[in-house]
Amino acid sequence: MTSENTSPAGALPRVARRPGLPEEVRVYEVGPRDGLQAEAARVPTAVKAEFVRRLAGAGLTTVEVTSFVSPRWIPQLDDAHEVLTAVGPLDGVRLPVLVPNDRGLERALAAGAREIAVFASATDSFARNNLGRDVAGVLAMSEPVVRRARSAGLPVRGYVSMCFGDPWEGDVEPREVASVARGLMDMGCTSLSLGDTIGTGTPGHVLELLDTVRGTGIPLERIALHFHDTYGQALANVHAALTAGITEFDSSAGGIGGCPYARSATGNLATEDLVWMLRGLGIRTGVDLTALAATSRWMAGHLGRPSPSRVVTALS
Repeated sequence: MTSENTSPAGALPRVARRPGLPEEVRVYEVGPRDGLQAEAARVPTAVKAEFVRRLAGAGLTTVEVTSFVSPRWIPQLDDAHEVLTAVGPLDGVRLPVLVPNDRGLERALAAGAREIAVFASATDSFARNNLGRDVAGVLAMSEPVVRRARSAGLPVRGYVSMCFGDPWEGDVEPREVASVARGLMDMGCTSLSLGDTIGTGTPGHVLELLDTVRGTGIPLERIALHFHDTYGQALANVHAALTAGITEFDSSAGGIGGCPYARSATGNLATEDLVWMLRGLGIRTGVDLTALAATSRWMAGHLGRPSPSRVVTALS
């Protein structure tokens, strides 16, 4: 794993450890999948594979590579098999892929996937816009996928979108999120990622949601959080979750990405911004911030626009 202290003098925050916070956090990097999925211009397969390798080289131990969705849904990811096989196994790095259904799982297994994720929604409106069925229908579609993957010995992550707000339905009740989360765990998911897809969550809301989900019997160590910075709340929400004991957070290198099915879902939390804050709190991530920022600048060059990450901009 790469050192966290290889940035030049003055290019890292002062460490001020606070009591009660975790000592270590896993950063679940989603840039190659969630970050690139909404890009209109084609990103070459070789660039996607190199992006994954560079992220791993910067010390990220979990990098979500791609999604085995129908090309009709997300044309940008129609090369999922080629990308995953081009990356190949990377020592000490988990390379999960997202699958929407049994056909996607079939393709993922054929490409050598060793970890998968399935996705659901806390709201019917988003479920219908995203997968053409309501929440119950999405869970029913996911259940055989999870069962088959678990039978093959693969860990399965369950994503829940729209946990804090929905562009069609507005506020989302925590008990609705908890019900979907419980359903995913009951079908065999080994972990959960609760997503603030449109970025409307605030710290108090985060703690309320975690209390409600935990009340269904789901332990916090099985939960990750996925924040968007649409309203500038992502890092504040991470800090609130840290105080509750959450130790895994999703983020996207350089802050790229959004959701193609929810136009208000902009501003993935930038991995560099997350790591900067965690470093200042004395929380280990294993990430080399200099190498990570260089990777995001490299990818920004391929995308033809500067990185929206504040830390990448500052370090430049």
